[in-house]
Amino acid sequence: MKEKIALITDTGGDLTIKELKDNNIFLSPFIIRYGEKEYKDTLEISPKEIYERLHIEMPSSSLPNLLDFDNLLTNLENQGYTNVIVITISTGLSGTYNSLRLVCENHPNLKSFVYDSKGLTVIEGQLVLKVAELIRNGLDFEQIVNLIPKIRAKFNGYFTIDTLEYLQRGGRIGRVASSIGTLLQIKPIIGVAKDGVLYTHLKARGKKKALAKMTELLKEVLFKHKCNVWVLEGGAEEEARDYMEKHIKGLNNIEKLSFGFIGPICGMNTGPGLVAVVYEILDN
Repeated sequence: MKEKIALITDTGGDLTIKELKDNNIFLSPFIIRYGEKEYKDTLEISPKEIYERLHIEMPSSSLPNLLDFDNLLTNLENQGYTNVIVITISTGLSGTYNSLRLVCENHPNLKSFVYDSKGLTVIEGQLVLKVAELIRNGLDFEQIVNLIPKIRAKFNGYFTIDTLEYLQRGGRIGRVASSIGTLLQIKPIIGVAKDGVLYTHLKARGKKKALAKMTELLKEVLFKHKCNVWVLEGGAEEEARDYMEKHIKGLNNIEKLSFGFIGPICGMNTGPGLVAVVYEILDN
């Protein structure tokens, strides 16, 4: 029987509705809650809406609806799909991987591969788009499964934020660390570890110095490799565009430079004022 491969992801990769439709990617969205009201991330509420409301009300988030995901798999079987690849946000940030994997096990007629991207935003999203391209190009299921970790290994990135308040609210750092950091204007440069957990890579006194250090981290990579680069913003579009124009544009060894946004799943835990740089290594 000829393989028919479906590709599913959550909303942690910050793909747009157009990107999802154009690449035949099925979506299992996170749930955003304001009190008793629930919204399906990306489908029913935009990142801009969430950032604009952060200073008024802090939302909560939860895993994709598992019944909806189960129904999606059933519909895919009915459409003649034989295989499914699911790519999720890092297990270091969410339990999505384990939950979706267990639901897949209840569909033995679909040969499934659930992959923990150990990343978020563009890192996860670009991985999904590249897998969609492999499917379009006619690679078989096992070939794609073997390529996914190799593609993921080429991505990395860092971000910095305006305030530690939202990390403290979300339990990512303690109250004392938050208070001291705010008093001293300490800005962390945060990275994603190999296990997919966020960690403080460097610290700087003030946002300007934090952005400068982030640029130096990127330059170290560009000195050795040709890269695609993304500058991303979360509630800081003007600042991030200025950063890209003055500090990133024109650097050697950038094959393609893109600008994008960081969605609410990351942004609601970091607050507005987030600027990130992500790179994809194009050579070995």
